[in-house]
Amino acid sequence: MASSKMEKKCVCPVVLSSLVCAFVFVTSLNMGLVSSVHKFNSIFPIFSAHQRMSEYAESKIELGTPPPPGPTLPRFAYLVSGSKGDLEKLWRTLHALYHPRNEYVVHLDLEAPPEERLALASRIDNHTVFNKVGNVYMISKANMVTYRGPTMVANTLHACAVLLKRNKDWDWFINLSASDYPLVTQDDLVYTFSALNRNLNFIEHTSNLGWKANERAMPLIVDPGLYMSTKSDIYLATPRRTLPTAFKLFTGSAWTVLSRPFVEFCVWGWDNLPRTLLMYYTNFVSSPEGYFQTVVCNIR
Repeated sequence: MASSKMEKKCVCPVVLSSLVCAFVFVTSLNMGLVSSVHKFNSIFPIFSAHQRMSEYAESKIELGTPPPPGPTLPRFAYLVSGSKGDLEKLWRTLHALYHPRNEYVVHLDLEAPPEERLALASRIDNHTVFNKVGNVYMISKANMVTYRGPTMVANTLHACAVLLKRNKDWDWFINLSASDYPLVTQDDLVYTFSALNRNLNFIEHTSNLGWKANERAMPLIVDPGLYMSTKSDIYLATPRRTLPTAFKLFTGSAWTVLSRPFVEFCVWGWDNLPRTLLMYYTNFVSSPEGYFQTVVCNIR
């Protein structure tokens, strides 16, 4: 009995000392691990920096960069012209074409009675949207216009000059008659033209004159609309003339879509070509179907 009690007394201190040693050993291991990690990071800081950079780059990727701005939306400048009895048709066409971003010039020629021109001016002045936006202008001093003569070209150039003076913030000029009606909305037109080069002109043209060489280019005509206040048809003069050699003639449709730089070239004429051709086409049958085509195709 005495020996067993003695053994128990010896075991207790051994167990306690073993626990203390184990605790000290584990603590020293943990401290050594922390110290070694600290020393490793201090020797090779690139790994921690790389980790921070990776996190920063990922945050950048998640945020993303804004897309580049797209091209500005195009604007159109319109001439809508009419004659006697065209008031209602012109008004309908104007409303179908209207968009607050565009510019509009309307014209009723001298053949239209004063009552119609005054009624058109009154409608524009009293229109709430037109007054608010201020982008519809009527040529109050009406021109005499003969379709087959140069007066139609002069009227178109007049409208171009008015549009350039009022506001140069447009991209294409479109001439229409009161009888025209759009097949697409202005929003669709803006979308279609938004990706196009703003220097493009849309002009039907050909140098193959065919019968027009003999019937239109060679005869000399006089347009009474140049000097008369009443409308009458063109008449022929003699003698006939030969085809020009200083430039090449082109023909096409009188209805075009012209870029603003080309309109400026025709109106301001820093080159003499537009003026020279305008004088030539003064005596040309159906000059609206050839003037702009010949100008744009002879620019060097």
